[in-house]
Parts: sequence; C-alpha cells; structure tokens
Amino acid sequence: MSHFKLYMILVAVMFAWGMNVPVMKYLTAQMGPVTMTSLRIFLAGVMVFAILAVFKLVRKPTKEEWPYIAVGALLNVVIHHYLISIGISLTSGTNSGLIIGSSPIMTAVLSLVLLRLTPTKWQWLGFILGFIGVAATVLAGNAQASTASAGDLYILLAMVAQVMSFMVISKASKTLDPRLLTAYMFIVGSVGIFLISLVTEPGEWRAFADMDNTFWLMLFGSGIIATAIGHMLYNHVLGKVGPSKAAIFINLNTFFALLGSAAFLGETITGYHLIGFVVIVFGVLLGSGAAEELWRMKIRSSKSQH
Repeated sequence: MSHFKLYMILVAVMFAWGMNVPVMKYLTAQMGPVTMTSLRIFLAGVMVFAILAVFKLVRKPTKEEWPYIAVGALLNVVIHHYLISIGISLTSGTNSGLIIGSSPIMTAVLSLVLLRLTPTKWQWLGFILGFIGVAATVLAGNAQASTASAGDLYILLAMVAQVMSFMVISKASKTLDPRLLTAYMFIVGSVGIFLISLVTEPGEWRAFADMDNTFWLMLFGSGIIATAIGHMLYNHVLGKVGPSKAAIFINLNTFFALLGSAAFLGETITGYHLIGFVVIVFGVLLGSGAAEELWRMKIRSSKSQH
C-alpha cells in the first residue's frame, strides 16, 4: 500500500476520532466516566478480535511479545483512556482540542530521543505549523481556552501516555501485527480500567441498566467505529510510516472535533477556524513527509519524460 493511501486512512481515522469528542462529552455526562470507558474499550477489543478472526489474523503472542502488550495496554488504554475520560468531563471541548493538538510535537521530540529518529527541517516546520493551526482554530472559538483546570492537566497527561505508547507500538510491530496488538491491548486494558472503576466509582456499573437507547447507540458507535476500527487502522499505519509521521495527523482531530461540536453541541465555526484548518493541512502535508514525497514523484516523473 502506497504512503498516499496510508495517509488517506489516517485522515479518515482523524474524522472518526474528531466526531467522537462530542459523543464522549454526552456519554461522560450520563454516568461515571471510568465505568463507561471500561465497557466502551472492552467492546472495542471484542470487535477488533472479531474482525481479525474473519481474516484469520488472530494468534497467541509469544513470550517476548507479552511485555509489549502489557506496557502498551497500561499506557495507551488504562492511563490514556482513564485520564482522558475524566479530563473531558471536567474541561471544555476546545481546551481538550488544543491539548490533543500538542501530541505531534511530543511525538517528534520523543521519537528523536527514544527512537533516534531525526525529522527533516520540513517536517519540523510541519509540526510547528500544525500546532499553530490547532492553537488558532481552538482559541478563535473560545477566548477562555487557555484557562488552566484540573481537566486540562488530566488530558495533557493522557496525551503524554499515548505518545509514549506509540514508541512501544512501533517497536512491537516488528514481530506482532499492530492490529492484533491493538486487540490484546484493549481487552487487557479494559479489565484494568474496570478494576479502577470499582474503587473510584463503586457500584456505578449498575447504572448501565438505566441507560436509554440513545446512550447505547452512542456507546456502541464510539466503541466500535472510533475506538475499535479507528485505533486498529491507526496502529496499523503507525507500524508502516513510524510514530512521528502518523502523529502529525492528530492535528486534524482538532478540526473535526470542532465540526462535531458545531453540529451536535451548537458551537460556532468562524472564519478564523477555516484559516486555522488551512494552516493545519499545510502542517500535515509537511510534517508527514507527504509534500516531500509528492515533490520527489514529480521530479522522477519529469526525468522519465525526458
């Protein structure tokens, strides 16, 4: 599969994740966020296993692969989803978007330090443009977006944990299919989140019996489309293009989250948001390396014609 197709998959995943933000705001308002998240992640894990079973891609991990699954589940599922579910319930969607938009910068720095990867100067420019675009997009919609809160801190820590998990996934994908890794991480991680919920939200699991059809529709949509299919595809592409290139697309998550918030929560999109989106797109093209790849293809095509 060409890099262009992989990048299109990432754009589709970012759309699903962005639309999931207002859905999560709804779900966390209905019941305890940690208890709800444990079931959402468990459903996602079951769904990924079901999809992989159809293609006969399920196998038992080796003894060497289990540590990657354990660390990945701890960082990418237990810590990340626990903190982000609490954070979204405490802060605004615009604050959440700005903090999530810082993920590519974190990934670039950690890739440089831990994986000894050196982004090109164009990629660094892309990271910076992406961050500027995210900041402009979010701050244009909410002048109070810079206000610090406990929810902001939770989401920041959640993103740090997720970025660190990208390094684990990148290393594990050398022997274990990232999609299968995702399935194991979800099941193991959902059990961990549920155990935490028994302590932080005792008895809250009984609230599932009182939820209406809208809640269950949103829960299944979030768990299956955004979490299961979204993370499975993201981790698959992550193993192909590397963490720094894949993470730059998270900038698009913010814009799609604003679109979802406008459609479902009544927030207003201004001209500044559209300008921010254009900057984000340029940031993605440069930061992912797509612009350089397209330029090299144009040069090769030009030479072959001569």
